[in-house]
Parts: sequence; structure tokens; C-alpha cells
Amino acid sequence: MSSAGIPKEAIEVIAQTVGITNLSPEVSLALAPDVEYRLREIMQEAIKCMRHARRTTLTGDDVDSALTLRNVEPVYGFTSKDSLRFKRAGGFKDLYYVDDKVVEFKDVMESPLPKPPLHTAVTAHWLAIEGVQPAIPENPPVEVLTATADVKRSEYKEDGLPVDIRLPVKHVLSRELQLYFEKIKVLTMRRPDSVIFKQALLSLATDSGLHALVPYFTHFIADEVARNLNNFSLLFALMRVTRSLTQNSHIHIEPYLHQLLPSILTCLVARRLGHRLTDNHWELRNFTANLIGSICKTFGHLYHNLQPRITRTLVHAFLDPTKSLTQHYGAIQGLAALGPSVVRLLILPNLEPYLLLIEPDMQLEKQKNEVKRYEAWRVYGALMRAAGLCLHDRLKILPGLLTPPARPILKSNGKIVTGMANKRKASSDSLMQQQPPLKKMTTEAGAVGMMSMNPMQGGRFPPSLVASGMMGGVTSISRQLPGLGENMAGAVRDAGAKTSSLVLAQAWKDDMSAGNLLASLFELFGERMFSFTPKPELSFFL
Repeated sequence: MSSAGIPKEAIEVIAQTVGITNLSPEVSLALAPDVEYRLREIMQEAIKCMRHARRTTLTGDDVDSALTLRNVEPVYGFTSKDSLRFKRAGGFKDLYYVDDKVVEFKDVMESPLPKPPLHTAVTAHWLAIEGVQPAIPENPPVEVLTATADVKRSEYKEDGLPVDIRLPVKHVLSRELQLYFEKIKVLTMRRPDSVIFKQALLSLATDSGLHALVPYFTHFIADEVARNLNNFSLLFALMRVTRSLTQNSHIHIEPYLHQLLPSILTCLVARRLGHRLTDNHWELRNFTANLIGSICKTFGHLYHNLQPRITRTLVHAFLDPTKSLTQHYGAIQGLAALGPSVVRLLILPNLEPYLLLIEPDMQLEKQKNEVKRYEAWRVYGALMRAAGLCLHDRLKILPGLLTPPARPILKSNGKIVTGMANKRKASSDSLMQQQPPLKKMTTEAGAVGMMSMNPMQGGRFPPSLVASGMMGGVTSISRQLPGLGENMAGAVRDAGAKTSSLVLAQAWKDDMSAGNLLASLFELFGERMFSFTPKPELSFFL
């Protein structure tokens, strides 16, 4: 197609091919511009289809699509994906023809039919579930992957020795997850005090679909903690990000705990966190200790050696005299966050010698450095808090003996009686609902109190008192139920006496240990320990 347009001779040749032989030259000349316009229009549409298909070669399918867009019936026939090959005709400078391959009709008939084309669709299948490839038709079989890996390993040899080659695996993230990760990084490092960072932490703790980013966050936290121990605000922001990740129930962070724990423990027992005196690293250590306690509580049932390993690390930091007081403080707070049992087994046995160790640093006459003295008092406060919480936990198991009775008590003629609003009826139902009679507990100084003898209350009482109460109850029942034989009543009395003596002996042993613990802590910390003791228990021990 030249710039001068289609010549009228071409129109006459086309007319002759369709059977029109008497076309006048005037008509051919008039039709040529219109044919040129239509051809240009079709080719422009075909070029658009080619560009939308991300191709640089124009094909016959593009022309068919252009004809369809113009509501013109497309050209029918066999098409090829390859471009047409034109050859120059011999003896003519501007004459070309298509080099068609000669195909035998017999070969076409004997060739198998091609598969019918499928409609364009998108299907999804699992590539891997928790690192394991499912055996489905869409995935290659495991035998093929193993054989390919063995062949590749055998190709790499050095000095005749086989070398184990592990090919890198590319982890592909979507564009949205990449932007999300970069945004969290920027907020953590540059704007840790902003409101949008708090919203980002909430998103990390609640959103689903973030499991692919867990290794990236783990690597980011480990690198930044190791390089920025002098940046207090960044360390605090990183620990807050870690807490949000551990609180998210939609992601599986258990396989990455061994990578996160070194960074967490660093923020707890590091010698120095931050470079300014105004940096409140004590708050960071408290936050990190609570984070460790939460991790052990949440994931301790999945990894049986998780809490023992953390406890071993913290005990070494606590009992090492070469460590600084700030490191001792972090270790004490971490042990206290693991529970009262850890404090009772690991801190209380070493409490008295440790207080003697830091006592010189707490006195103004012996320690002139105000910073060292303040650190010693912080450690003292951490020890007192850990011991007090342990004491409070022990006192929670004390019985209702130390609480005031629910019914009014009257004292008359040296005996303690209770006021009953209604008289008891001699029926079996009322006997089962009414409590046994109240007994008097006396000491050398006289009557000091009384308590209910209902065994369903779960309290702990002196064995003789409970035995007498139980026997009194059995006797009263036997008197009111004449059908109960003496042998049965005697068996009940023997069983009740043995059971109550064993249970209550252990109960009073626990109560005495709690009392001894309060007395020991009172000698070490003085009246400050009373703030951890509930009022009924405190009045009893006083």
C-alpha cells in the first residue's frame, strides 16, 4: 500500500476475481479511496489488538479480531501461529508470493485429531501446606524432584569428592505484602510514637494473611536489635512489634521463636540499653519480661524445653556476680514473669545472700555513685515484688478459717452459740440441706473463734476439731434415723477420722509454710511486705 493510494488497476483485478468483468475505469477510480480508508481502519484496529496482547508481530488473529470489532464477518480458513513467508517471484522486482507447503491429503487424514481448545480459566491448588507438598495431579511427583536433585548433585564434584549443592529457592511476595512490610519498617524505625504506628501494631496482631511476612519480620527484628542497642525508642518499638506478632492467632510463629528469643532476651538482660541517662530502660525490661511470660504461657505446651531454656539463661544472669545490676534486674523480672513457682524455687533460696551482696551499694555512706545506688534500689524493689507476689500466691490457698463467719455469734456463759432463725425439722431432706452444728475452737487463753463444719466448703481445720464435728454429725443423723445400724455408724466414724486426719495434716503443713514464708520475708524487707498480704491473713499472722 503506497502513499499514493490503491491504484484503480488493483480494484479491477479484485473485481475480476469475484466475477465482475465489465467494471468501468471511472468506478474503479472512485472505489479506490474508499477501499484504502477501510483497509487503514481495519489495520489500525488489528494493531491495537496486537499491542493489547503484548506482542510485536501482527498475526492473522489480530485481523480477525479487528473485523469482529467492526461487525464484519472474518475470513475463514486454516491459520498458522507462524508468520507468513513471502518469496520474491523470479523476473519481477516487486512481486511476492506465499511459499505454501505441499501437504498430502492422505497424511492429513491419518494424523490424530488435536485436542479441543479449552476455555480460559484460573484454577488454584496448594503448592505446599506447612512445608509439605500435597500429592495432587497439579504438582510434580516427589520421585521426579528427588531424581532431579540427585542428578544435579552428582554433576558438581570437586577433587573427586561429591559436593552437596542446595539450590536457592525464591520466595515470591505479592506487591501488596511488599508494600505492607515496607510501611511497617518505616513506621517502626522513624515514627514509633505516632498514632498510625499503634494502628499498625493492631493490624499485626489481628489481620490474617501475614504468614508469608513472618520470616521477613523475624530477620528485620534480629538485625535491628543487634545494630541498635543504643537506640532506646527503636528497641521498644521492635519489642512491641514482636508482641503483636506473637498475639496474632492467624499466623504460625512457632517455627520462628528460636530466632526471636535471642533478640527478646537481649532487650531484657543486656548491660546497656540506650545511650542517654533519660532513657527509661527499666520500662523496656519490664515490658520484655511480660512478653517472655506471655510466650511461655502461649507456646510452652508446644515446646517442652522452651521455658527451661529461658529459665536457665535468666538464672545464669541472676547468679553471675560479674554481671551489672541492670542485667540482674532484667533477670529477676523475667523469672518473676514465669510464675510464683519459679520464684519460690530459684529466687527465694538465693534471696538472703543476694541482699547481703547489694546492701553496700544501697547505702549512701558506702556508695557515693548516685547511679549505682539507684540501680541497687531498683534491684531491691524487683526482688521485693517477686517475693511478695510469691507470698500472695501462697496465701491464696489458706482456708476460710481466716474470714469472719457468715452468721452472728453470741457468747453466753463461756460458750459460743449461733442464732438460728428457724427450727430444724426432723426430715431427711432438711437434714441433708442443713449444715452440721457449729463447734468451738479453744486455746489456753480461752475461746478465740469458731467456724462451720460443713466439709463442702473446702476449708482446712484442726484434725481434732473436724473429727469431732464429723462424728457429731454422724451421731445426730443416727439418732434421727433409727434404721441406721450401729456397725454402719462405726464404719463411717472410722473412715471419716482417717481421711480428715490425713488431708488436714497436709493442709496445716501448707499453712505453716506460708506463715514461715511471711515471717522470713518480714525479716528481710520489713513492713513493706505487708502490702502483698491480704487483710484477713495479715490479721491472723499478726
